[in-house]
Amino acid sequence: MTYENVKIHPAVDNGVKHDAKADFAGGTLTCHCATDKVEVKVGAQTAHNHICGCTQCWKPDGADFSQVAVVDRNAVEVTAHPEKLEVVDKDATILRHACKACGAHMYGRIEKEHPFHGLDFIHTELSDQTGWSEPQFAAFVSSAIEGGVNPDKMDDVRGRLNELGLPPYDALSPTLMDAIATFNAKKKGVLPA
Repeated sequence: MTYENVKIHPAVDNGVKHDAKADFAGGTLTCHCATDKVEVKVGAQTAHNHICGCTQCWKPDGADFSQVAVVDRNAVEVTAHPEKLEVVDKDATILRHACKACGAHMYGRIEKEHPFHGLDFIHTELSDQTGWSEPQFAAFVSSAIEGGVNPDKMDDVRGRLNELGLPPYDALSPTLMDAIATFNAKKKGVLPA
């Protein structure tokens, strides 16, 4: 059985592109506005690129999942129209800076103590450059139901994710879950800091 008819995200619906470049030095993200676009320069390759089913991540119109990656926050700089940015939810752990006009999330930053502090979350699909790291897994897959995906379709969704080579998890990948647990163990003194 094939699941090619199951739509996940435009960047992977026709297959995951394996065009990441080891020496890739980043690119520019732009919002969807017709004029006066917000521009964010990203000066490094991304890591942990993945498909995400949570209800917090920005998704393009019609997509049930987002595609999101992380990069060192020091590599992220707003270079045009910062006045158009606002934080979507000031109480969230990840402060998602979105364009007030078109709604595109330009970057998400964690300002409090957290295992991923120091990393910004970005959507590489907002860039025209090729060479970004490709998605490696799918996270928070069950959460897509909270975003409106019919629960009866979830076996097909997981089938398609597996077909695409994106192992589906209902949390983050094991590597990232280990990083969170290690951070918490060090904080509690169970492991040396």
